Amino acid sequence: MLKSQVLQTDIFDKNIQVAKLQQMSKNTMVEHLGIEFTELGQNYITATMPVDHRTHQPMGLLHGGASLVLAETLGSVASSLLVDLNKFFCVGLEINANHIKSARNGVVKGVARPIHLGKKTHVWDIRISNQNGDLLCISRLTVAIIEKNINKPKAQFAVLSSHLISTGIL
Repeated sequence: MLKSQVLQTDIFDKNIQVAKLQQMSKNTMVEHLGIEFTELGQNYITATMPVDHRTHQPMGLLHGGASLVLAETLGSVASSLLVDLNKFFCVGLEINANHIKSARNGVVKGVARPIHLGKKTHVWDIRISNQNGDLLCISRLTVAIIEKNINKPKAQFAVLSSHLISTGIL
């Protein structure tokens, strides 16, 4: 990734607390895998994930799918922080990854930074590294920003809104 590809401006509200992000993940795959949000910077969001029985593949290595869960979680949550959730919702549209190095144990850290923040899509660069700072995975996530149709509410929108309200996000 070239430095010029990552947007360098302040994009996140400084009043958002990391604890609120963790609340949003209650009773989801994020909680099940032990993913914890750790920092919300000017133009990035970070989270950690344990490498253990929940995230291993049969050979005892970090499962590539678990890395993608971490990557998509970071990008999707980041996009959700940038839109009016009363009018829009964010969903993963496309994700890809290059797995560069493996891990057997410990904790991995993901850092998501925006590449593109448009009206209908956001593109995120997510880097996952081990505790020594070694790069394990590079991922790119495209998030669709979808307008809620107020006149035709759908069950899944109601469930999402209910979850966000119950966790105190909305």
